[in-house]
Amino acid sequence: MRTLIATAFVSLDGVVEAPGGEPGYRNSGWTFKDVAFDEAAYELKGREQEQAAAMMMGRVSYEAFSPVWPDMLDDFPRYKVLPKYVVSTTLQDKDLVTNWGDITILRSLDDVAALKETDGGPIIIHGSATLDRNLSDAGLIDRYHLLVFPVLLGAGKRLFSDTDKDKQNLSLAESQSYPNGIQKLVYDVTR
Repeated sequence: MRTLIATAFVSLDGVVEAPGGEPGYRNSGWTFKDVAFDEAAYELKGREQEQAAAMMMGRVSYEAFSPVWPDMLDDFPRYKVLPKYVVSTTLQDKDLVTNWGDITILRSLDDVAALKETDGGPIIIHGSATLDRNLSDAGLIDRYHLLVFPVLLGAGKRLFSDTDKDKQNLSLAESQSYPNGIQKLVYDVTR
């Protein structure tokens, strides 16, 4: 069984929207505005590249990443060659880029659950706030890699839904604090 890992930059109040400067959100770029850069805080991101056997994202994140990430070989060399899975009910094969390795469209959470049952290593989910919430609510996420930033953003897309569901326990697998206020929190979902 494959491990499904949600990775996110998240504000202290749970917002994950537009951390890198994406247009349309009033606090866009909040991961680098007013938070001093500390390379050590991003070590987890490099490790994710090395340990992941595949990437997963929703349609919106795919449409944001696919024009940029294939050519970012200095920052994301392994992501170019990893198999990618896009969860979407609307994206078509003709919409996929051809310079980013193997890309498969999954149409449902059942497709994600079936993929988890196959052989292979961990699958890392980038961006994809809506997908993260839906996978979490369906009990499909196995681990969270969170870099929590010392900011309160108020409104914005959240990492977790407000669905009334049964409690889900997490086990802290790794944590670290950095001088710039970022907290690394790695949690395994307790089943």
